[in-house]
Amino acid sequence: MHLVTISIDSIRIAHPLPFPLRDREGTLLACKGYVIPSRGDLEDISQRGGGLYIDVADSEAHHRAYVDRLHGMVRDDKPLKMIADTKISRFAFVDRQDAPDERLDWLDLQTIANFLLRDSQATTFMERLEQLQRQLARHCLRNPDGTLFALIYLSANELRMYSATHAMLVSVMCMLAAKDVLQWPEAEVQTLGLAALTMNYGMTELQDQLAVQVAPPSKEQQIHIRQHADRSAHMLAAMGIDDAHWLKAVKDHHTAAPGPLAPRDAGGRFARLIQRADMFAARLSPRVSRKPITPAMAMQGCYFDENKAIDEAGAALIKAVGICQPGSFVRLATQEIAVVIQRGQNTTTPKVAVLINRAGLPTVDPVIRETHLPEHRIVASVPHSEVKVQINLAKLLPLTALPRSDRLL
Repeated sequence: MHLVTISIDSIRIAHPLPFPLRDREGTLLACKGYVIPSRGDLEDISQRGGGLYIDVADSEAHHRAYVDRLHGMVRDDKPLKMIADTKISRFAFVDRQDAPDERLDWLDLQTIANFLLRDSQATTFMERLEQLQRQLARHCLRNPDGTLFALIYLSANELRMYSATHAMLVSVMCMLAAKDVLQWPEAEVQTLGLAALTMNYGMTELQDQLAVQVAPPSKEQQIHIRQHADRSAHMLAAMGIDDAHWLKAVKDHHTAAPGPLAPRDAGGRFARLIQRADMFAARLSPRVSRKPITPAMAMQGCYFDENKAIDEAGAALIKAVGICQPGSFVRLATQEIAVVIQRGQNTTTPKVAVLINRAGLPTVDPVIRETHLPEHRIVASVPHSEVKVQINLAKLLPLTALPRSDRLL
């Protein structure tokens, strides 16, 4: 059992619990369906258990319950301050160096980023933004494959919170390429990650709207899209951000020209790397008006620059995350369909978990394959939309942390 902590504010008083509540040791405090009659009773339960915890397998139910609560507050015309305070208090970071990977609920992290990128309060914005960047950076360090797996899968499979998920994926890709391939200084990697998270700060709501909009962007929306980079930089400066390289990266992330990275200043290098990662993630993500393409095709598209030459930033991204990234689907020579769980010794030979056997039937348990072996080689990428198996992140994420020396065939 893997436990994640939750806030007391996520529990609806006088409503049946949609998941069991546990203490820090996993002991049951209240079973699913139990009705907690009052706030005082809930506080007593929380104090007795040293906090409130749920099994990570129940995290999706917890996420749905909390979103339902927020919607209920809106329907009941609760004051905006009360709703905003609930958002902030609910999603507290586990901001500790020794926090285990299992405490991270990616559905909750999506919501954290979603609310953060709509935050206009300078007193809270910077602290929460830095917490989010540190959280992503730590999980990139501990389990980069698991981090890519979660964000690529979520980006390719849902429209909710499109802007937030997109920003996190771009930030993670940029930080991995800058640190592991380009070997930029740690301070630059951190600023790059922050810039990527905020590149679309000036159009968060519009970006989410466009993801579910069937019609082409209106003239007004097109103007907003064209101006969003400048607008984002101005809004960030108004929030007290004065790092010139950060602001330049945000302002230029759509206009950075092709060419080598070395002659550019830090802001120019950041902008080009963000541009290529942004292109990859946008092509990967679905919209109502279009289907996503395979991750392999999306990545190959950012490998070449506007002049059809190999792009240094794009090449660094491919080397960092692979041609077939964790969270993407592939077809093997055995005609099995598998999901990539770990990057391999090179960009084209990842470790995968078979989800659909050669007869076209779902496997009871994932079967691990090593694609550097000829009999299990990858023969094609498979779009997420063509795979009808429901992914359980809580079940598959632990596979991304398997020892690299494992050869489970």
